[in-house]
Amino acid sequence: MISKDIRYIGVNDHDLDLFEGQYPVPNGMSYNSYLILDEKIAVMDTVDASKGKEFMANLERELGGRTPDYLVVHHMEPDHAANIQALVERYPEVRIVASAKALQMMPLYFDLDLSQAIPVKEGDVLNLGHHKLSFVMAPMVHWPEVMFSYESTEKVLFSADGFGKFGALDVDGPWDCEARRYYFNIVGKYGPQVQAVLKKAAGLDIETICPLHGPILKEDLGHYIGLYDIWSRYAVESEGVFIAYASIHGNTAETAHKIKELLEAKNCPHVAIADLTRCDLSEALEDAFRYGKVILCASSYNASVVPVMEDLLHHLQGKNYQNRTVALVENGSWAPSAIRTMTALLEPMKNITVLPETVTIRGKRKDSDLPALEALVDAVLKAE
Repeated sequence: MISKDIRYIGVNDHDLDLFEGQYPVPNGMSYNSYLILDEKIAVMDTVDASKGKEFMANLERELGGRTPDYLVVHHMEPDHAANIQALVERYPEVRIVASAKALQMMPLYFDLDLSQAIPVKEGDVLNLGHHKLSFVMAPMVHWPEVMFSYESTEKVLFSADGFGKFGALDVDGPWDCEARRYYFNIVGKYGPQVQAVLKKAAGLDIETICPLHGPILKEDLGHYIGLYDIWSRYAVESEGVFIAYASIHGNTAETAHKIKELLEAKNCPHVAIADLTRCDLSEALEDAFRYGKVILCASSYNASVVPVMEDLLHHLQGKNYQNRTVALVENGSWAPSAIRTMTALLEPMKNITVLPETVTIRGKRKDSDLPALEALVDAVLKAE
């Protein structure tokens, strides 16, 4: 329960192992839906198809025999919209409230009569009685039809996928880490659009944020909004260095860990390191955005680079990676090619500074390689 009149009717999903078929969710996922009880009743989104029965049971319990007047659709992605048809069939008098773009998309998923639907635009208000919803368009956060809504009586922002987080609500865990991974992998490409909606939200008196994934946020909202501002500006969140390595026989891995040792000996504030052959790319992508300085260490492979490093760089480009300093280390026994390939993959990215200090290891790292590694570490630490 958010308040006496605003109820939580969402569900937890512990059956899911990969969100969107690609992001591991060891702590499950929540699909959030809300109910506003007033003279008129509004259902705020539905849930994933897999949890439809549980959702409908939650809705009917909180309705207590009443009938909803409106179904507000903030986002048409199926993990939130899959039960629109079922809800309309159960309550045929309900009127769908959505952006014009969302109403255009609905026939792609459902066979519905939308003649009584209510298209809303920026600033429109839906009067429920004591509660009033005003609509904030949020296109490309992270689909084109997305909107937020603001309930002015209780000062609640319904933020669609904004401020979402991986993890079910019945599993404790810090917000920042899984919200960061969620943001950069799901929303991260659309930083300018997030900035636009944050500017709109700055004019609202918000006491509670109700996202479609993750916990309801009620305290220290400046912390969450501040992180969203940093993330959507592609600014640096944490001082330190992220090392990502891709090793075939262990020699590149040993070099990467030696670099970590050198950085720590020179009092680098924090050094994060990831073995791209073992960790999930969504985790590596999160740290690449978190820190301002990145060192990529990779074995050469087929006159190119180890595929997992290539995958990471393609993922970063797809998420609009920018404003970072990158240092490159390669390993190649007979035809080193990783630096050339990584440089070419970084080139299309915006405001990426590739340091001239590079290191080529030939097979097993030797003592004679140490001065070059130290020069690379010094260049990384001195970089702005």
